[in-house]
Amino acid sequence: MIKVNSSQFNYKYGDQIHFPYSIASLVGYIQSKEEMVNEFSFEKSFVLRDNVKENIQECKDSDILLCACYVWNWEITIHLAKEVKKINPNCLIIFGGPQIPGFSEGFFKKFPFIDIIVHGEGEHVLANILEKYLQDKNYFEIKGIETKEFRNPPQERINDLDSLPSPYLTNTVWKLVDKIDGVKWIASWETNRGCPYQCSFCDWGSATFTKMRKWEESRLFKEIEWFADNEIPYIDCCDANFGIYQDRDMRLAKKLKEVALTKHYPERIRPAWAKNSSEKIIPIAKQLQEGGILGAVTLAVQSLDPSTLEIIKRANIKFDKFADLTAEFKLANIPTYTEIIMGLPGETLETFKNGLEDIARTKIGIVFIYNCGVLPNAPMNVPEYREKYKIETIKSPIMLVHSSIHGRDIQEYEEIVVGTSTCSKEDIYEIYMYSWVFLTLHSLGILKQVSEYYHYVYKLPFMEFYETFLEFSRSKESIFSKEVKIIENYRDDGYSGRGWDHHDSNLGDINWPIEEASWLRLSKDSLKLENSIESFLKFLEEKFQFNSKKDIIVELARFQVFLLTTKDKNEKIKRVDFEYDWKNFFVNNSTLSLSKKTYLYSNLVTEDDPIKWNYKVIWYGRRSHDYKCEPEDLQDEGEKNSSENKTGKKLISQIH
Repeated sequence: MIKVNSSQFNYKYGDQIHFPYSIASLVGYIQSKEEMVNEFSFEKSFVLRDNVKENIQECKDSDILLCACYVWNWEITIHLAKEVKKINPNCLIIFGGPQIPGFSEGFFKKFPFIDIIVHGEGEHVLANILEKYLQDKNYFEIKGIETKEFRNPPQERINDLDSLPSPYLTNTVWKLVDKIDGVKWIASWETNRGCPYQCSFCDWGSATFTKMRKWEESRLFKEIEWFADNEIPYIDCCDANFGIYQDRDMRLAKKLKEVALTKHYPERIRPAWAKNSSEKIIPIAKQLQEGGILGAVTLAVQSLDPSTLEIIKRANIKFDKFADLTAEFKLANIPTYTEIIMGLPGETLETFKNGLEDIARTKIGIVFIYNCGVLPNAPMNVPEYREKYKIETIKSPIMLVHSSIHGRDIQEYEEIVVGTSTCSKEDIYEIYMYSWVFLTLHSLGILKQVSEYYHYVYKLPFMEFYETFLEFSRSKESIFSKEVKIIENYRDDGYSGRGWDHHDSNLGDINWPIEEASWLRLSKDSLKLENSIESFLKFLEEKFQFNSKKDIIVELARFQVFLLTTKDKNEKIKRVDFEYDWKNFFVNNSTLSLSKKTYLYSNLVTEDDPIKWNYKVIWYGRRSHDYKCEPEDLQDEGEKNSSENKTGKKLISQIH
């Protein structure tokens, strides 16, 4: 039989790693063909990065090597292929996947050890290659491929997705990987292919074509059962727009809920929700939430600047609709998050800050802000587009948040924007600092209520508040000044091409998003954080000649820290006395009144292991908002005692 090896390298995230889904989909399709099933022996796929030396040796007598290529495994895959060709010159090496550039001029000169590259969907193309391999090895007429000698027209898209066997229901994934003690496998899951949008920063539309196609739902129901029966903890939904087929996706959500509640797997699903998400998404998300498997729903904007949105071909919902949606999701108790990209063409420092100001005024739950990466097949990478908007980039070591620090011998890279015609490199540096401040202090709550107090009482714009914070941190010693220095050094290293990995041995053996690491360091000592907030507020009051009473400043700092899920306050019920009615002030926008209150709430994370606590509160808990209690969720002990007298119920049962 013809020996076929394959690779789809990935990183471990804690104790979890992805199945080689793309390879399994290809192998499953080939093995469904009667004329081929007995001709090819598909060996175990290469997934674990720290096994690459052994993997190379396993290919010394291989006939074919299939490589699924992504931004997170390009360099290690290139290394594998190059070394295999040295020891096995006759091995046919085939590359495919999103990292294969459509603009391929000079590709084979740079990588002469690669024999064939596949553009677009691979199932039919690979079947045609292997058919010719069995015959005369004449690949000249196969659509969708490129070699040193020729490039052929694209293969037609696969419209009948149900003709493709499931890599899960056929157990193909288990034929390609071993069950390893201490390793949990993540399932990539497609319910549809295609994307009707063509955002210039994204290669989704170009990678899967624009026409939407979907799988028949009875197969998807069976896959959901398979995930549960095989105790798959995490489903990474690869749809570009989950929820776009509202009726069908509602039925999928109900099935996921039913299976999760009865079989306790999967534990979590992460979809990329439909662009322009609307209130119609809420019932679908509610089903997943009731099943205990929803993290949060994306209400992505990428930018709030009209000129930038036009340039990147991003048909955003109007911002007033976005603000209404965040409120509707909030009322439905469904966590939400949005995503912003730094360095998009058309964006300026001021428009970026204005966008953050607008977002601060909404009920959005979590914000993620990313560098602008230029993907090989994204419209932004077209030479004319790059020239028009003067897009300047650097080759940067890739940032894979929450990935293990181990098994990283071969560095992966991405191309990120460091300047455009509207945004200089110096502006990018400042944008980064405002991004960090907004993520850490506002979105993750370190100073959220404090900033709202000054916004409500003194009409101080949020971004002016955070500008003052940076001014304070650069001039006065505190835990904030120490952290800002860390961030400035981190930023300088990142934009100088030295990479974005951030490992703090006190926080666990993973690479942290910098804002999460900052949050963990700032919140570890409640008293120090309170004192530092008080110092900042004295600076702020003096700068703007505000006249808040000293006891209000002290209580505001204490109230802010009380809301945080801090490591040094691990009791089951958190309870603090206040002289002012802070809950009414923040929830109802009422005048702050003197009224003794005892606020309490069930601690969101009680975990004695310090590293597990870090993971639960801000890695796993970021989208589900476990790092902070919101004012509207506080219990008022006086009101509860009054209710207890009327109903006879105990307070503690009401809290739980």
